[in-house]
Amino acid sequence: MARFVKRTLALAAAAAVVAVVAYVSLMPGAQKQAGNRAKMLANLPVPVLDAAARVADVPVYLNGVGTAKARNTVTVRAQVDGRILSINFKEGQEVKRGDVLVTIDSATYRAQLDQAIAKKALDEAQLANAQRDLERYSKLPANVVAEKTVDTQRALVAQLTAQLRLDDAAIASAKAYLDYTTIVSPIDGRTGIRMVDVGNLVRGTDAASGIVMITEIRPINVIFTLPQQQLAEVNAALARGPVPVEALDADGKTVLDRGTLQVVDNQVDQTTGTVRMKAEFANADYQLWPGQFTNVRVLVNTLTQVVVVPTPAVQRGPSGTFAYVIQPDDTVVQRPITVGLQNETLAVVKTGISQSERVVTTGFARLKDGSRVVITREEGPAPGGKGEARPSAKAQGGGNVRVACAADVAKLCANVERTRDAVRACLQANAAQLSDGCREATAKGAERKGGKPREADARPPERSSTQ
Repeated sequence: MARFVKRTLALAAAAAVVAVVAYVSLMPGAQKQAGNRAKMLANLPVPVLDAAARVADVPVYLNGVGTAKARNTVTVRAQVDGRILSINFKEGQEVKRGDVLVTIDSATYRAQLDQAIAKKALDEAQLANAQRDLERYSKLPANVVAEKTVDTQRALVAQLTAQLRLDDAAIASAKAYLDYTTIVSPIDGRTGIRMVDVGNLVRGTDAASGIVMITEIRPINVIFTLPQQQLAEVNAALARGPVPVEALDADGKTVLDRGTLQVVDNQVDQTTGTVRMKAEFANADYQLWPGQFTNVRVLVNTLTQVVVVPTPAVQRGPSGTFAYVIQPDDTVVQRPITVGLQNETLAVVKTGISQSERVVTTGFARLKDGSRVVITREEGPAPGGKGEARPSAKAQGGGNVRVACAADVAKLCANVERTRDAVRACLQANAAQLSDGCREATAKGAERKGGKPREADARPPERSSTQ
């Protein structure tokens, strides 16, 4: 047993020595191979997307959140007591000012009007008689009729004249109550859900109840708020003329309606530091509804003829903002820029980039100052500004496999040893997934060497993930 243990330990020690020797012998080769692979990867051009800097007019918007509110809202109520005889509108109907909405039983109020008219006729007859008596007394000699009698008769005529004016007021009051039995729309608007039905008894003294609510929603107002720091820009825009306002959907992109700013509130809310504003919209297609929350965009200025680039092209580093500008020899230079205004899609460049230059928009992972690049997809006109398309990898790769297949190598052969034979074998193994430019370049390379492309290189791919 002791000899067996000693023999086992000796074999284990020998195996450990052999392993150490093998590791020491193979390590430099592995490190050298990894270094060659990293060097080859670094020498490959970096696939990027580009876009041309251009001159454009850029609108300056201020964004806020608001609530739609009807211009006028009226709760229709009865002004007299009575039973509802008819309802002459449908719920949700558009009505005009003066349209008859409801009729109330008017028998009592018509009788009161007739009574007031009859009372006036009685007083008119009495006044006519008193005036004739006064006229007769005035014609008689002074020694026949006492002066007191004449004065009394004159006072009676004045009293009956005043009574007629009182009768006219009573008739007007009775007529008004009679008119109240026919309820008409006070404004142009849209009716809501009615609160009472035909046959119900309504009372003019019940202020809490109503018959229907009418809202004017064409046009409609939107009340929104902006930070007090933006108040100066809004006031300056108002001084120049009407300020356009857009109501946006919940996504913040779809324009529901366009209107104009009507008023800025005369004070700042000290609790929130915001200012209330009101804009008016035509609301022709009922895009806005009272009580609806909506995003608001106010156009306060327009920057004319400024240099703009796509927002992804703007990068930020320890020294500030910069962009990678593509040079004529397909290398990039890291250039500091000054950004004046930036939104989700465009950035206004004050200094650093001119109109005729192109910038990198995608592919910054392996990019650095002086790196060689290959354009994998066209996104704009040529730098000359005449509308010619810049050749893409598909057009450039016909005679240069290294350039045309740079993106395919980085995607499909990342774990393959970066030797010519290994990369070519990898590309042939993944022929169905190659881009059109790479497939064309490999085919022409095979033809120049006197060979024929493989059948897999010639047939179109079933599905391509790289355009």
